[in-house]
This record gives sequence, structure tokens and C-alpha cells, in this order.
Amino acid sequence: MSTITQFDTQSVRLWNKPQPDTHDVVKYPRSFVAPPRLPLGFRQLDIDKGANIRAKATVDNIRNDSAEFHITSWADTTLYSGIVDALNLAPANLDFLTGTHMRNLLSDPQAPSAVRINFERPFVTPPKVVTFFNHIDLDKDRNWRLKTTATNIDTKGFTLNIETWSNTTLYAAQAGWIAYPEDREHIYSTSVNTMDVRAWNKPQANQSKALTFGNVEFFKTPNVFMALNQFDFQAGKNLRVRAYPDNVSKQGMTWHIDSWSDTTLYSAGVTIIAVN
Repeated sequence: MSTITQFDTQSVRLWNKPQPDTHDVVKYPRSFVAPPRLPLGFRQLDIDKGANIRAKATVDNIRNDSAEFHITSWADTTLYSGIVDALNLAPANLDFLTGTHMRNLLSDPQAPSAVRINFERPFVTPPKVVTFFNHIDLDKDRNWRLKTTATNIDTKGFTLNIETWSNTTLYAAQAGWIAYPEDREHIYSTSVNTMDVRAWNKPQANQSKALTFGNVEFFKTPNVFMALNQFDFQAGKNLRVRAYPDNVSKQGMTWHIDSWSDTTLYSAGVTIIAVN
């Protein structure tokens, strides 16, 4: 079955020693007979307010037992810290389809906010599809608002949406996606949001809520993948957000979405995948 690999820039350097490319070779919780697929997304970010909000997560040198993870910024952006989660999918695990899509308004100012993604092969019934961000580039002078969702899901594909709103200036964003059969055993996925517990216009630093895995059965405590799929921050203060689980059991968990220091977090959403 699947495992989760996590890379934290602070395993390599201190938060206050930023560098454009923080990377390390990370071993998976268990080895595979061939290099796995590693769809990945941001779980935590801390980016300075003084330049555009630019961050990218990538992985290369993928081997049977490890891969090299990178969290990078570019130009004059200062990224203090970041954490990414990757879902480790064995090559023979054909139930899962994955991919990415970049909406790049720098190279194509007319790039649409919604695109049709066609699966490599059809599902028997409409699958579960989750989305999350692994590349963002937003102007520093207007509030940072971004959202990705999957809509119009059918057996052959879905619509991938990468949207902003109000006066936010988006230069580019990339969303990763994972699709799997809706009746797949021992896996649970959902999207949660700070607005599940409070209104967007009542910002606060810490949000949490318990959730249950419903009728999904796990044979042991599941691993949990978490990655950002939406956020709304006030510009002029550093972008700081951290998502994490606790109290994980075979029946459920508690999710947390936090900011800290003087950051104003209006809202943030996270994709959750719990899997054995």
C-alpha cells in the first residue's frame, strides 16, 4: 500500500538561514521494487512579505529507497521554511492516476482558470479526485488568494480549477492531482478549511477540528498526507501557514491549520489523504 514521505527545510538548515534551493535526499518509510511515483504538495510555508510570494516543490533522483526533495524560491523572494508531503505510489499500483497542471499567466496571460484533464485510462465509476498546490507565484502588493479544486468528475476525466479573486495578482500556480477508485479500500480523502470553524473575516492564528473517517476501515493507524489547496492572506505581513494532524487513529483524526507571529490568515484549506 501507500506510504507518506515528508521533507522539511528545517531538517537541512535553520529557518533564519534562508537559501534559494533547500534540498536533501530523503529515505521513504519503506523501499519499493522500482522507483515510485511521488505526487507532492505544500504542507507548510513561511515566506517574507518584502518580495513576491514564490515557492516551488520538486523531486528528482527518484530511486527505490529514496529521492531528492527540493523546496525553492527565486528572484528576490526569501523563503524561511517549508514542508512538503509526498504520497508514495508503487509503479504497479495502477489504481491511482496522478498529474500536474500549471496555470502560467506570465507566459500566457489568457491561460484559463479551468482546464479539462483526461485520464490515461478510464475508471469504471467516477473516481475520487483531490488537488493541491506545489508551485505558487503571486504579487507581493495585493492580498494572496489562491484556490484549486476538481469539478465535473466523470469516468474519463475532470475539470481542474486554479483560481484567484478580488484584486490578487497571480503570475503562476501549479496544482498536483490524484485520482483513485471511489470504492478503493483503506483510503480516506477530504478537503477541510478554516472556514469550517470560523468566518473568513474573523482571522485567528489557530484552527482545528476533529473528523471521522466514516465507513472507511483501516487495519492499522493510517498515514496522513496534507497539502494546501486554498489560502487567503493579508499582504504586508509574512505568509506563514502550517497544517498538521494529531490524535490520528483508525477511526479519525484532528486537523490543524495555523499561522503565527503577525500574519493575518483569513482562510486556508487543506487536502487530506489518510491511507494504510
